[in-house]
Amino acid sequence: MADYEMHLDSLKQRDSKIFDAIIAEKNRQMDGIELIPSENLVSQAVLEALGSVPTNKYSEGYPGKRYYGGNEFIDVIETLAIDRAKKLFGADHVNVQPLSGSPANMAVYFAMMELGETFMGLKLTEGGHLTHGHPVNFSGRNYKCVQYGLDRETEMLDYDAIEKQARVSKPKIILSGYTAYPRTIDFKRFREICDSVGAFCMADIAHIAGLCAVGVHENPVPYFDAVTTTTHKTLRGPRGAIIMCKQEFAEKIDKAVFPGLQGGPHDNTTAAKAVAFGEALEPSFKDYAEQIVKNARALSDSLAEKGLRIVSGGTDNHLLLVDVFKSKGITGMEAESALEKAGIYCNKNTIPFDERSPWNPSGIRIGSPVMTTRGMKESEMKQVAEFIAKALDKHDNETELASIKKGVKEFCSGFPFYK
Repeated sequence: MADYEMHLDSLKQRDSKIFDAIIAEKNRQMDGIELIPSENLVSQAVLEALGSVPTNKYSEGYPGKRYYGGNEFIDVIETLAIDRAKKLFGADHVNVQPLSGSPANMAVYFAMMELGETFMGLKLTEGGHLTHGHPVNFSGRNYKCVQYGLDRETEMLDYDAIEKQARVSKPKIILSGYTAYPRTIDFKRFREICDSVGAFCMADIAHIAGLCAVGVHENPVPYFDAVTTTTHKTLRGPRGAIIMCKQEFAEKIDKAVFPGLQGGPHDNTTAAKAVAFGEALEPSFKDYAEQIVKNARALSDSLAEKGLRIVSGGTDNHLLLVDVFKSKGITGMEAESALEKAGIYCNKNTIPFDERSPWNPSGIRIGSPVMTTRGMKESEMKQVAEFIAKALDKHDNETELASIKKGVKEFCSGFPFYK
């Protein structure tokens, strides 16, 4: 738990409207319970790097081979980020330039497939991401995606069924790693499936990267062909992404990032990534990652005790899906709205085999990274579950929700982070 001082004096003088909005957002984050699993809080050091002078520089190319002069120190920054990521994940090669997770996935597809070729990814409605082959996304529009799903009974991956599907479709790439899957992923099994059909073996570990880096979740990087991840979420860095791959694919993937899909990288973000990787290399980060999982499980158990149905019966990582429609007779949209009025932030989310629309689904998705960063542990998760259950029960009572919000604010005041 930290207590960081924000330094925005110049901004306050120059642009009071933006200053006021930023302070209001900081207060919202500090006064509420942030349960969106793709969010986290970065350290003061990461914030300072993100708001630093490398933002002024153009550096198209890679260290030692740039298309602009004056990149001596940018090369130092980018090389540090690369070396730290290699050490953190056990990677052969790392590209730290992707601006976010979607372009990182696009770069791997661009490097390893021709337009129109086939790949396999998990359905969006069962835990996959838009970039894993959804028809409205570039991944579904530019490539033929054969989407696999979960077992209806367990709401978990069925590896035998995935292998059978792969043998029929013969994909160029098989993608694992997800955005709303609460269980352990057997990456070694995916490697075996890829080898059995000659597919390029790829993972998107954007959500679980922090857990993978320190062995709390299996780390696929050393034996997968390519792995993408964002650098925020459980990794607790700035918004951005990296690609890790075997050396034999390094040139193709680097060329896909630049000049294939991007121009100059955001060097201030690269600096912030380097700082975050350094923080994740510290021994305390493994304790943090282990606590993330402990907290998610404690929250899952506490909500289940209060009669809420947890998809797949629990969680092995940082997130869980709650079937509020079956449990409480309200939709995910109604639940998200009620919780927000109570100062509790989550996102509406489809659950496996959901019969409702993604805009108004049956579930909500919640996670433990932010609360763990603030220093909360299992006992606090019981209180968080109490707030959630009460807000859902009083979802149509504005007065009760306002009262809960006051209690939430008082609760959160015991876990400061940004002043």
